[in-house]
Amino acid sequence: MAASPTDTTVSPDVAAEWIERWDRQQEGFIPHREERFAVITDSVTAALSDIDAPVIVDLGCGPGSLTARLARSLPTATLIGIDAEPLLLGLARAHYGEIATWVQTDLGDPAWVNVLPDTIHGAVSTTALHWMHRDSLAALYSSLAKRTVPGGVFVNADHMPLPDEQLQDLSTSVYAGQCRRAGVADREGYHEWWDAILADERLAPITGARPHPEADSADGAEHHHGSNLVTAAEHARLLQESGYTSAGPVWQAADDFVVAALR
Repeated sequence: MAASPTDTTVSPDVAAEWIERWDRQQEGFIPHREERFAVITDSVTAALSDIDAPVIVDLGCGPGSLTARLARSLPTATLIGIDAEPLLLGLARAHYGEIATWVQTDLGDPAWVNVLPDTIHGAVSTTALHWMHRDSLAALYSSLAKRTVPGGVFVNADHMPLPDEQLQDLSTSVYAGQCRRAGVADREGYHEWWDAILADERLAPITGARPHPEADSADGAEHHHGSNLVTAAEHARLLQESGYTSAGPVWQAADDFVVAALR
């Protein structure tokens, strides 16, 4: 498996500062983020309770927030964090170090699966797959299922639309109330976070003159623009069609779902 080289150009203290700021801005979108992380780790731990040293992949790992929580819950696991964004992976390497193998690859490219070992026991993802076209998502699930051992698990947490417009409108109001009660309604936004980190000269060795991640891709690859509008039920169907034996939601808060699938 090819892995990106360890990044030594970022101070661990600077990386920790920016990851903390990343976590805070993400809470503005996910006011119950720690509970959601706990549901993912609980699901993986329960499903793989008979495996002494499971191999687990974090798809779209970003700066490693979920990967780090899995490492604490499953200290004997081999973890692989995958993301297309080199800056976020640079933060993960600098702050979390060798808790995982950090790999740069684009999940929109069918060849992404080649970075995996021949067999894995589990995979997770959080707020990272909503941008993929449905056909690409189905292909990813199929590739993942083929590498996952029988009894293995996949857990995906993301905002997923509700079945009709009226329920979605109601969910939006519920979500707004959750943000107010959690005190996260006025957190820094995603775009503001990126603008700020790209302006931080301490990170110049890994930011350089790179474009903002929301910039249009010249090669037409899939990137984080909007949502594929795949519902939780459709995720479950795609997972079962891809080779998982059972799949469905195990947690929900408004339109935020955790969908688990067993191989």
